[in-house]
Amino acid sequence: MDKRDFIFQIYKDKRTVFRLPDISMLFPEEENKYLSNRMGYYVQTGRLLNPRKGIYAKPGYNPLELANLLYTPSYISLEYVLQQAGLIFQYDTRYTSVSYLTREVEADGKIYSYRRIKEEVIMNTTGIVCGEGNINTATPERAFLDMLYLNKKFYFDNINLPDKRLIERIIPAYKSAALEKRVAKLFKNG
Repeated sequence: MDKRDFIFQIYKDKRTVFRLPDISMLFPEEENKYLSNRMGYYVQTGRLLNPRKGIYAKPGYNPLELANLLYTPSYISLEYVLQQAGLIFQYDTRYTSVSYLTREVEADGKIYSYRRIKEEVIMNTTGIVCGEGNINTATPERAFLDMLYLNKKFYFDNINLPDKRLIERIIPAYKSAALEKRVAKLFKNG
């Protein structure tokens, strides 16, 4: 294989963020040590970025893709989705996700915030959409439930959710009677 084809193959891929195992899948005949050195060369020459150790990205990469890749399993949720859906109006620059741990990570000048939730809740994919670039994102309804589960006193500026039936389908995954009561009270009062 011509050595110039490495960068061409990476740029040809729809994903914008990669780990070394992802790159190994593109070039199964190459050794990891060689690929690691090659990626280091591409970072030095500015053809790839290295927003975090062991992660390589194309210039102009999608930060949501990086958020899903930093900790797996995880999905974009909470303030980020609620803000995008118009349920909260406070501006927050963080990329917020739900994962198996609580962490705040700074990468490439952006803040990625993760909140821990029970594993069985993460593994239930009802209300999670897998979009372009394998970005797992909660629907507004799922983000609403995630937020109420993690922060029982959270204030929503707008509670007009598009699909209350979806909430009814998702809520059993949390196995929380308290959450069900909070949701019922919010819909009764709101």
